[in-house]
Amino acid sequence: MMSLPFYQRHHEHYDRAYRHKALSSTVSQYQKETKSKSAVYAQGSAAYARGSAAYRHSSAAGFSLDSSAAYSHGSSAYDLESAAYSHGSTAYDSSAMQSKRSAAYSLDSESLSTSSAAYSHASESINKLAAAYRLGSEAYSFGLKNSNLMIEDQSYKMSPKAKRAKQSLISEDKENEALDYSVPIFTGRQVNISGITDTEEERIKESAAYVAKRNLFATGEGVSVSKVAKTTSEEEHHEKKSRKVAIRESAERVAMKKTLEETQAFHRKLNQDKLLHAPEFIIEPRSHTIWEKENVRFNCSVAGWPEPRVTWYKNNVPIDVQAHPGKYIIQSRYGLHSLEITECEFDDTAQYHASAMNVKGEVSVYASLVVKRYKGEIDASLLHGRNLSLSPFAVTPHGYASRFEISFVDKFDVAFGREGETMSLGCTVVINPDIKRFKPDIEWYRNGVLITPSKWVQMQWSGERASLTLTHANKEDEGLYTLRVAMGEYYEEYSGYVFVRDADAEIPGAPGAPLDVQCLDANKDYVIVSWKQPAVDGGNPILGYFIDRCEVGTSHWTQCNENPVKFARFPVTGLIEGRSYIFRVRAVNKAGVSLPSRVSEPVAALDPADRARLRSHPSAPWTGQIIVTEEEPAEGVVPGPPTDLQVIEATKNYVVLSWKPPGQRGHEGIMYFVEKCVAGTEDWQRVNTEIPVKSPRFAVFDLSEGKSYCFRVRCCNSAGIGEPSEATEATVVDDKLDIPKAPGRIMPTRNTDTSVVVTWAEPPDAKELVGYYIESSVEGSGRWEPCNNNPVKGTRFVCHGLSTGEKYIFRVRAVNAAGLSEFSQESEPIEVKAAIGGGLLHGVCPELSGKAAGLTDRTTSWEGMHEASQPIFDTDALLKCNAKFNRETLPSSCGKLGSTGGSNTRGVVKDTVTSAPQKVAAKQASKSQPGDLLTVEKVTKKDTAAPSPPYDIVVLESVRDSMVLGWKQPEAIGGTEITGYYVNYREVVDGVPGKWKEANIKAVTDRAYRIENLKENMVYQFQVAAANLAGVGAPSKPSKSFKCEEWTIAVPGPPHDVKCTEVRKDSLVLLWKEPVYSGRTPVVGYYVDMKETEAKEERWRSVNEKPLQKKYLKIGGLTQGVSYVFRVRATNQAGVGKPSDVTDAVIAETRPGTKEVVVDVDDNGVISLNFECDQMSPDSKFIWSKNYEPIEDDPRLNIDTKGGKSKLSFKNLGEDDLGIYSCIVTDTDGVSSSYTIDEEEMKRLLALSHERQFPTVPLISELAVEILEKGEVRFWLQAEKLSGNAKANFVFNDKEIFNGEKYKMKVDKNTGLVEMIMDKLEEKDEGTYTFQLQDGKATNQSSLVLIGDVFKKLRDEADFQRKEWHRKQGPHFVDKLGWEVTDECNVMLKCKVANIKKETHIVWYKDDREIMVDEEHDFKDGVCTLLISEFSKKDAGTYEVILKDDRGKDSSELKLKDTAFADLMNEVCRRIALSATDLKIQSTAEGIRLYSYVTYYVEDLRVGWVHNDTQIKFTDRMRTGVTGEQIWLQINEPTPQDKGRYIMELFDGNTTHKKTVDLSGQAFDEAFAEFQRLKQAAIAEKNRARVLGGLPDVVTIQEGKALNLSCTVWGDPTPEVSWLKNEKSFVSDANCILKFESGKNVSFSISTVSTQDSGKYSIVVKNKYGTETSDVTVSVYIPEEERESEQEKKQ
Repeated sequence: MMSLPFYQRHHEHYDRAYRHKALSSTVSQYQKETKSKSAVYAQGSAAYARGSAAYRHSSAAGFSLDSSAAYSHGSSAYDLESAAYSHGSTAYDSSAMQSKRSAAYSLDSESLSTSSAAYSHASESINKLAAAYRLGSEAYSFGLKNSNLMIEDQSYKMSPKAKRAKQSLISEDKENEALDYSVPIFTGRQVNISGITDTEEERIKESAAYVAKRNLFATGEGVSVSKVAKTTSEEEHHEKKSRKVAIRESAERVAMKKTLEETQAFHRKLNQDKLLHAPEFIIEPRSHTIWEKENVRFNCSVAGWPEPRVTWYKNNVPIDVQAHPGKYIIQSRYGLHSLEITECEFDDTAQYHASAMNVKGEVSVYASLVVKRYKGEIDASLLHGRNLSLSPFAVTPHGYASRFEISFVDKFDVAFGREGETMSLGCTVVINPDIKRFKPDIEWYRNGVLITPSKWVQMQWSGERASLTLTHANKEDEGLYTLRVAMGEYYEEYSGYVFVRDADAEIPGAPGAPLDVQCLDANKDYVIVSWKQPAVDGGNPILGYFIDRCEVGTSHWTQCNENPVKFARFPVTGLIEGRSYIFRVRAVNKAGVSLPSRVSEPVAALDPADRARLRSHPSAPWTGQIIVTEEEPAEGVVPGPPTDLQVIEATKNYVVLSWKPPGQRGHEGIMYFVEKCVAGTEDWQRVNTEIPVKSPRFAVFDLSEGKSYCFRVRCCNSAGIGEPSEATEATVVDDKLDIPKAPGRIMPTRNTDTSVVVTWAEPPDAKELVGYYIESSVEGSGRWEPCNNNPVKGTRFVCHGLSTGEKYIFRVRAVNAAGLSEFSQESEPIEVKAAIGGGLLHGVCPELSGKAAGLTDRTTSWEGMHEASQPIFDTDALLKCNAKFNRETLPSSCGKLGSTGGSNTRGVVKDTVTSAPQKVAAKQASKSQPGDLLTVEKVTKKDTAAPSPPYDIVVLESVRDSMVLGWKQPEAIGGTEITGYYVNYREVVDGVPGKWKEANIKAVTDRAYRIENLKENMVYQFQVAAANLAGVGAPSKPSKSFKCEEWTIAVPGPPHDVKCTEVRKDSLVLLWKEPVYSGRTPVVGYYVDMKETEAKEERWRSVNEKPLQKKYLKIGGLTQGVSYVFRVRATNQAGVGKPSDVTDAVIAETRPGTKEVVVDVDDNGVISLNFECDQMSPDSKFIWSKNYEPIEDDPRLNIDTKGGKSKLSFKNLGEDDLGIYSCIVTDTDGVSSSYTIDEEEMKRLLALSHERQFPTVPLISELAVEILEKGEVRFWLQAEKLSGNAKANFVFNDKEIFNGEKYKMKVDKNTGLVEMIMDKLEEKDEGTYTFQLQDGKATNQSSLVLIGDVFKKLRDEADFQRKEWHRKQGPHFVDKLGWEVTDECNVMLKCKVANIKKETHIVWYKDDREIMVDEEHDFKDGVCTLLISEFSKKDAGTYEVILKDDRGKDSSELKLKDTAFADLMNEVCRRIALSATDLKIQSTAEGIRLYSYVTYYVEDLRVGWVHNDTQIKFTDRMRTGVTGEQIWLQINEPTPQDKGRYIMELFDGNTTHKKTVDLSGQAFDEAFAEFQRLKQAAIAEKNRARVLGGLPDVVTIQEGKALNLSCTVWGDPTPEVSWLKNEKSFVSDANCILKFESGKNVSFSISTVSTQDSGKYSIVVKNKYGTETSDVTVSVYIPEEERESEQEKKQ
């Protein structure tokens, strides 16, 4: 069949198929009938119409590649119809005509099942419609463009019920219902049109109705289904809606309404803020982990004004879309920005970030992408590269292939209930086509575990509706419920979460009931009961738990423990053998006891072996009691000691012992006595004194917490009591399991309007975690509510039932059997509202729940990982997730959404490393723990696919009648191990191949096989098929033709099975097998060649110069990221043979998460190699090899595998064990590693083993001695660590000493400190002291010799310290009296005192004379001071300070004389010199002065001056001095010779301190000019005219009197004198006489004054140096008598 056009393949696009002519005509008429409805719809949103068309284009992902070319042309033509239909009713008529033309292409087809033949006959019609094809291409491009836009919008607007219900073809007449109907068109990855109906005409009518309905539903309209009957003259349509169609119409209307509402809300939100502000990411892109060849999209929402510009980066490099056409798709619309990466490769693993920028700033957000290689799914590239042919159809019980569309209507949502309530979940299931004889299988799962009906759960199926009822809900019922509807091998699923809250407590404040009560270990004597702690503690911590038991068949409950136990496991004893019991648990806090839990499943008090035997051969009907029969006793044989006694569980309440029965026990049944003793003693006590134990297990109670015990067991029978077993190692009675630490990094993420996704980090060093409890609180309320009541596994949970718009905070706590951890830190507040797309509702794409198939195989990965409400941003993937395939088809594309839930493992697995021989894998895997999930999990056919074909078939040897073939393992092994290979061959005669013949009936496990009984000189072709549990895969392509003839060449044949392992960034290991044909002489070595994958053939180069004897080689020096290929050549004496086949290309890289083999030596000295893998599938196995040869039953080694960890232990490491040890994990993407043990490494490991086997207690410090404060002597040493069993012995002169009056001994096991204190050392204590340590097997000792001078010195020091201690009982000096010079150059005497009180006095003395102080000292900070200002020689003397009170006194003396005084004065001078300021220049009238200031000056500070490196000799012109705190140098009448550099030297007695100034150049010129100015100013001031004195300021004189004033004036030259009266010039006249005599005497006389002479008189003296004015005010008054007479005269 022909393939699709290239543009449809690229976009995974398809449209309607070519149809029969009659079918097309019927479609057209049907569409005309519904034209009125489409016209109404055309008036709606044009954008939505274009999106609908885009939906039909984009939903065709994975279209079959074997569709015809005619089909493709018809699709293009029909695209035109679709685009035209979305723009109006007129275009709709045109589209109907296009449909007629499209249908005409297959006019001559007899049936749709043979449509491919019709396509070839219709080529002429295709040519005629070339124009329609071109027009259709344009319409397609336009629709695709609008599709991109609309899909982006739909990420905002999608209805919560975005998954459209698939249509059902329902005939009005039930009798004519199509029983063998096949859906003609299906929205899957491949499309096949086939079907079986009674008549061709009836089938065409039915198909037309279905296709027309489908077209209308794709545009969102409701359609009524009717039966179509066509006549030659007219057509009659009768419409009658069915219930299913009515439901679909209602769902579509609701979806449309909500879409419009969300669109309007979105645009309203866009217009809320138009203010200028910086970019802000509202929604940040999320990190994704996807498979290769999948698409991924990063979405983010940005707010900001102006609208920010968003740029995408990969590893901080901008992404260039033009440089990678088709690789990256960047879109931006309405604040939503997306980066889509198509066909992701491993190199796309990187950090991506989006940067938003506008005028207000720039901000970035980051997300990571991890691209994984395929393991559980088929790589799409394999389909093209290997021609895989996997059927896309489901095989029904009727034996024909069919397609089914399964839809869920009226789906259940997240449900909430309380304990004790009845809850019901249900879905209406619509299956299309509805085949009467083919009924669906309905299955319900809880957290991935298949649910079976019980008294707690009831399931119903009415034919249309599936429901599940919880008759009495308990917290155990909480979890993710999945409804699976299967039609043969094809199925659909829908999931929803059910929350069950605690019932109201009978006692207020009592805790919630425990849950999940189970019986873990049942035998004759006890049953271990376990449970999970409740999430609600009632507001008070839970004090413990009570366990109750009830015998089956009765209603009487008995409490099993008197005191509450905190550990969530407890052994219940006192059971009657053979009886069956049920158990329940109650929690207790200080408020009261909780309601009881749901009862456990019944368990019988029997040994496991007896229970298994009775289960297979029941001895009596079930009555609640099991009848036990025993063998007839035999006497005379005393049983031997039990073996393999060990402690399998230890808590602070009990210890559980386990042992094996003795080999010597006779035919009589035996019983056991258990004995205990405190570790280190031999005081054995029998635990079960009255009743012997019947089972080889026993729980021991009544042990003291914290003590260490040893245990042993004796056997007994009627012949007597046997010898005891070997005692166990000391066991500390304490909880071995610690309460986990709090989880970290709590991060909430928006999901829907009522839910939030919470993720967290697992607590460090967590052991045996049961799960997590999550709590939420409205911000600020302080009230916390549990989000789940059943612990969830994993580190992700969706919290439902939240209030929209509220802000919530979350916290998480971890749970294990030891208890609940502390709460984590509270998360950041988050507002509850839908993320972009509104979250994915339940059932829209069930694969996103982390569960597409194999639910029962992955129960551990399901709890807490419900993904039904995860926000989805990839609208394309959302639309495509309706497609579903059977177990043999490709996995769903929904994986591209980056769901963190468990992924489905179906299809095939890509494995680049060849599995080790199966028998080796089986032997090593058989050593795994029986409870290991990876070893007990079985793979069913539903979870696997047949492997792809092997390839590269070569001939390894050829003789006359046989040939040896080799081939490479299939690239896709099908999800499980390959069980073998089948080889076929055929003869080729004259180039014509014959029929295929089977070479082997039984599958061969090796990839090399000899085919016998061939014909000599005959040419053959071969093919190989691989087989696994799913079946035999497709055979390989026929090989090249090979001639069967005797090889006679001398050189060896090619090596085979060349493979690469342990691939790292710079190295790898190459393995191969020796040639089957060795040539004429044995093979003596091998040469390895390599080249880069893309290099030419001539670039092959040899890795080794000399031939290798071994069949492996580690190749180093590779370049990271470069792809290489390798080959191997064998050589013998005749030469080098033909090279092997080239390996597959290998990229030199160390993949993320790569782990290496780690060597370890445990506490018992056992040396082991450990390898861990976290990429295992259920079928993966660890294969250990030595020198790359699989290890098979080596008595020197022991291999233990548990889960994802494997350990290879050496029983006795020696030279025979030297070599390279490698480990390969099968069914993974090449996980492998190795470790080399050479002679040097062996010596190191043996030394470490001896150290661990015979350990010493490591010491931080050896034995030492020190004197304590009271004169006590302390001997001590410190070990790095000591356990609770550690003890110490103290020895003096070879005699052990003990704790008593003289010796005080102490061992601190927490710090490892061991000490002994003696009150006083005496002469008899001279000798050697030894401390001996023992901690389990580890020992150590340390000695200290105290004799001779060492002992005498130590004793003297102890005596002195004792006296000092007595002195310090009263007030005393801690620091003796001393001095210091302050920054102010003052001297402070100070001392430090201690043990003072309020009444303590302090008195100061100098030379025995008390110094009086102004204030009483307050002893602040315990320091006493005496400040001496401006210290000088007069302050020399002896100072003493006395401290005293009623408890005693202490004194301290300080002599400040001679040398001590000189030292102090030197320090004072030094401080003074340091306080000196920089030299400054000052001009005076006499000359220039250089000066500096100090704090204060003392004579002891010697001052010198230097001019131009010459000491200055002082004269009258050049002199120095001190004025106050100023030290100066005066230069009178300076000359140019005084220019230069001046240094002031201050000598403090020890050091010379210098201050420098440069008096030259501008500095000198300016200073000299200022000096000249000041000098002239001084002369002017001296000679200027002035009034020296004599004139008063005011003169008051009576009228008629004489006024005489005189003064003296001076000036050089003699000044001029003038007078002013009232500021006007005034000269001498007859009345007023002015005189100036002798150049200095001035007089002013008025013979008779009158009132007219009153006024202000001023004398002005003036010469060339200046003018001065002196004022006098004259006031003339008239006596009273004269004034009155004058007034009378006037009257």
